[in-house]
Amino acid sequence: MFCCLMLLAFLSASPDVVASHFSPRDESLQWNPSSIFWADTPVTVIETDNSGNAQPTHRTEIRSRWTAGNLYFQFTCRYQELHLHPHPSRTTETNKLWDWDVAEVFIGSDFKNIRHYYEFEMSPQGEWLDLDIDLSRPAPADGWKWNSGFEVAAGIDNDHKVWYGAMRIPYRSIDSRTAAPGNLLRVNFYREQGPRQVEIAWRPTMQRTYHVPEKFGTLKLAP
Repeated sequence: MFCCLMLLAFLSASPDVVASHFSPRDESLQWNPSSIFWADTPVTVIETDNSGNAQPTHRTEIRSRWTAGNLYFQFTCRYQELHLHPHPSRTTETNKLWDWDVAEVFIGSDFKNIRHYYEFEMSPQGEWLDLDIDLSRPAPADGWKWNSGFEVAAGIDNDHKVWYGAMRIPYRSIDSRTAAPGNLLRVNFYREQGPRQVEIAWRPTMQRTYHVPEKFGTLKLAP
């Protein structure tokens, strides 16, 4: 028991770990970080690009919660200018959404085959894209045809140049195990402001691509 407690304490203090805190019930999807659902939730702050350079004008805050059935993520994204799809769809998946402004979560549940993971994207306009990524496949980009059943909500504060977004991801879509306190997942977080104009990364890959699973950190499902 003592060793388990020490491990949890180490993980909680590590800069490579994001804690997702338990909620006893699911709520309607809220993008506002001031809502009751997100109140008192720990914040992970990102202010670096994918090469590790400081980007304070694009400060990004991330919050996470989990329930027995779902993972939730909330993004607060500062921006200088928006690059939005001129014909947004909130009812159908938008392939190549990454060509516009997006926030992204990469999640892997397989700690042995780390080249298999899932990608979830949302835009400031509430568009969405989910992908089943396997870098061992000849055409990993075909993973966009996969459907996780996740949902998004978003809003824009033009006066303060901040956009907000939230995701609800069915846990069964990324891991067949039963969610329980202490479960660990592999994760990384990114943002795009326009097509490769500004790239924000929690764990910078130091490469032109985000698809470097060796750089992922850890998401800890905490009580």
